[in-house]
Amino acid sequence: MAGIDGKKAIVTGGTHGMGLGIVEALLAGGAEVILTGRNERTVEEARTALAGRAAHVVRSDAASMADIDALGALAAERLGGVDALFVNHGIAEIQTLEQVTEESWDRHFRVNAKGAFFTVQRLAPLLTDGGAVVFTTVANDLVFPGLSAYSGSKEAVSAAAKVLAAELLPRRIRVNSVAPGFIKTPTMGVPGRSAEERAEFERQGDLQTPLGRHGTVAEVAAAALFLAFDATFTTAAEFPIDGGFAQGIAAPA
Repeated sequence: MAGIDGKKAIVTGGTHGMGLGIVEALLAGGAEVILTGRNERTVEEARTALAGRAAHVVRSDAASMADIDALGALAAERLGGVDALFVNHGIAEIQTLEQVTEESWDRHFRVNAKGAFFTVQRLAPLLTDGGAVVFTTVANDLVFPGLSAYSGSKEAVSAAAKVLAAELLPRRIRVNSVAPGFIKTPTMGVPGRSAEERAEFERQGDLQTPLGRHGTVAEVAAAALFLAFDATFTTAAEFPIDGGFAQGIAAPA
């Protein structure tokens, strides 16, 4: 891992799960970080857990253009320039074809796709030339009933990331994505579900993953930091962190 001591970073959706794992890895390396979250509870929990460290915890709703603009103003004030932007926020609701409503479909795209794009648009002027943007998308072949709106919105992010990589080339800003498969987080990616439902979700994920287990937030964080600071000859790439899920490897019997 390249030296990140003194680097400045922003992590959206950084108060829990994979985002918090990225924040912890950045802080451990000596970076200063602004991290955002929408949920008041997780924001306060992160603020308490990270007290005394070089972390600025901010409540910010990625679906709100006003909040995105305020985040840009705060970043300019607190950090000045930004070396790496991790666009990690997202929502996922399990809804079958019959259950998806226009409202829920729009909510996924408003947060996951629109919020991601306009976060980069607002913060791009603060990125240092030669810096990096890392999106969190989803493993391309992660097909699970009930995730049509979520998967569609993340595919939109994946496509936009490649175009942004081309647009930011003149400033040598690299734009890449980590594409997690089944990752073990407190909510298992399905907030609002019962413990039994999350356990079944985990069991199904283990069965479908060639390596036979869920990944960890630390493994996702390591890949995200690699793309941000070490992969200096890589842009417009999507790096699967999925235990072989999207690679066509047969899962063990």
